[in-house]
Amino acid sequence: MILNFVNGGYREGTAGKRFPNIDPCTGRLLMQVSEAGKEDVDDAVRAARGALSGAWGNLTLVQRCDLLYAVAAEIDCRKDDFIAAEVADTGKPRALAAHLDIPRGAANFRAFADAVRNVPTECFTGTAPDGKPALNYALRRPKGVIAVVCPWNLPLLLMTWKVAPALACGNAVVVKPSEETPATATLLGEVMNAVGVPAGVYNVVHGFGPDSAGEFLVGHPDVDAITFTGETRTGAAILKTSAEGIKPVSMELGGKNPALVFADADIHAAIAGLKRSVFENSGQVCLGTERVYVERPMFDKVVDALAVAARTLKPGGPEDPEANFGPLISREHQSKVLSYYALAHEEGAIVHCGGGVPDMPAHLRDGAWIQPTIWTGLSRDSRVLTEEIFGPCCHIEPFDTEEEAIRLANATPYGLAASIYTSDVNRAHRVSAKLAVGIVWVNTWFLRDLRTAFGGSGKSGIGREGGVHSLEFYTELSNVCLKLEPQA
Repeated sequence: MILNFVNGGYREGTAGKRFPNIDPCTGRLLMQVSEAGKEDVDDAVRAARGALSGAWGNLTLVQRCDLLYAVAAEIDCRKDDFIAAEVADTGKPRALAAHLDIPRGAANFRAFADAVRNVPTECFTGTAPDGKPALNYALRRPKGVIAVVCPWNLPLLLMTWKVAPALACGNAVVVKPSEETPATATLLGEVMNAVGVPAGVYNVVHGFGPDSAGEFLVGHPDVDAITFTGETRTGAAILKTSAEGIKPVSMELGGKNPALVFADADIHAAIAGLKRSVFENSGQVCLGTERVYVERPMFDKVVDALAVAARTLKPGGPEDPEANFGPLISREHQSKVLSYYALAHEEGAIVHCGGGVPDMPAHLRDGAWIQPTIWTGLSRDSRVLTEEIFGPCCHIEPFDTEEEAIRLANATPYGLAASIYTSDVNRAHRVSAKLAVGIVWVNTWFLRDLRTAFGGSGKSGIGREGGVHSLEFYTELSNVCLKLEPQA
């Protein structure tokens, strides 16, 4: 049984209901999850508020940061437990969780502890209207109780990406993990207790969105700010709720990200980057590539080479040491992605690889498996090219000029990320400046410095996270103006 974590203790939810946690690899029940009721959310918010005015709020910045370093160290010590929980929830290859999700989960606490220790504030000397000198300086204080609503694709990584800066700034949090991936957020409660984080600082409530923990949390009158990562429609619903209380929001939403491959690119680097950006985590990455545009002289080579790379992916469960490609998160999501595969077929796409469900061993056949898929030949107004699929697939189209490539890349209401492959550094700078996205990678993908700005524009979200940008969201700045009296 996966329980809620409120005020430093585990408890069954007052909703009186449980929901299944399903293994995406096999379709079998892993365990039951206790759904939080409104009373649990009220208690979690109340506990967070109490921590702010109590033991947590009385800690110094150095003491707080030392605790976050201790959290990171404890995650490292219990990495096998976290890996097991993560792969059970997601079905992803063990190697991916071991080398990305869990290490980054720990690294987030260290990175933001360091960031908050070193972030400067403003200080101005000047003259008041009456000619007397004045000193202005800024104070940074926590926002308060933060509602953290998390996605299922990188559960620990993206949850700690929000929790770590929130706590570093002195806030308390109530986390609502995805109902698909409840395990690692719950396990983190044990870590918080083990290292001495005061009760109420970190809380977890399980459930769904409407008329469940998600709605109860984001609509709670004592929540001071909301941070959300997930799909755009859910983000829009949260925005409507937040508007009623005039609450700050940080939203990292969907994407329909392009990659541009120019004829002067190193094709080996381009294929290596595209193999990751299209297929890693079975395409369930908000920063992943679903639209690839290739300069015409390189077009056929890229299509053929990426199809060959896709065929090297071996689906299998986390226990299979040779597997490097996991399932989708659920049968429901599998149905959604397969509906786009069917739509591409109906609209006359040329399928270069994939297009369906792989033939899996008997014990895995009820899992949410899907084939890596590459298309060409679709019209530019196809829903396959305009809507986020969130699966291991892409469409490849040729272009003839740099201006056309930029126009195609920007032909979307989303604006999260893009990749450029070229050996011309001037072109790299020139094109990067013209792409309407929050992140541009050149000759690589998913290379992240945690100090840099992360976020999108348009339907891809509001605000920026990372380094000082996260601290700006999780703190309020107050200006202090001190009129100085000159010496007599």
